[in-house]
Amino acid sequence: MNPFTPAPGRAPAHLLLLRHARFELVINARRAEALVLSLGVPILGLLAVVHTAVISLPGDDRAGYVVPGVIALTTLSTAFTGQAISVGYERFYGALARLGASSLTRTGLVAGKTLATLVLVLAQALVVALVGLAVGWRPQVGHLVAAVAATLLATAAYCGFALVLASLTRPEATTAGATLVYAVLLVGGGTLFPAPDLGGAEYLVPVTAHATVLRAALTDGMAADGLAWLSLAAWSVVAVVAARRAFRWD
Repeated sequence: MNPFTPAPGRAPAHLLLLRHARFELVINARRAEALVLSLGVPILGLLAVVHTAVISLPGDDRAGYVVPGVIALTTLSTAFTGQAISVGYERFYGALARLGASSLTRTGLVAGKTLATLVLVLAQALVVALVGLAVGWRPQVGHLVAAVAATLLATAAYCGFALVLASLTRPEATTAGATLVYAVLLVGGGTLFPAPDLGGAEYLVPVTAHATVLRAALTDGMAADGLAWLSLAAWSVVAVVAARRAFRWD
């Protein structure tokens, strides 16, 4: 019988995961500059596109097109751009090396960051949805589960890609690369502005596939193109496996 109370030893894996996810969530919520990038900029874009006719959009429901796209954009910003920059500097300052000396495994770190990011993404999606309701968006709730599932897949894919980028480049290059990808997809990813019709090939871009699924589920109340779902599912698996292999503590 162990004479010590409480008994010493490694905490259960699920408890480590939940505690690390809570830690990541608190840290991310305190980064005001990241919240401005991931939430402030997309909402300003939403208001500008909905209330002006400078940009030509498919159909007459401008809010119905833009709001789901902005939810997809905030997911990209938080789960990819913000995550990549954060992890890059965590490695630079030695924070990851300290975590590597703890009981947290590589898989636990990836899972914890992804779980925390998903909670933050869903909270931001709720804020965007409330803004959308205020400007006239009237979402369909019959396919809400599909919208959440697509967001889960997109978040997993972006977190995986963020960890790969942050593992292979220096923090300065990570910041530049992640910001450049965000800027390019902001313009050409089919979020605020229509993506070019490439006969289905446009769904190879995860943010385009995500925005398509969200518009179909939340605005049209129907199932999305199967190619969009296939893209999200495939990229989420590829990204998580790549992150598991490429990730390093220092």
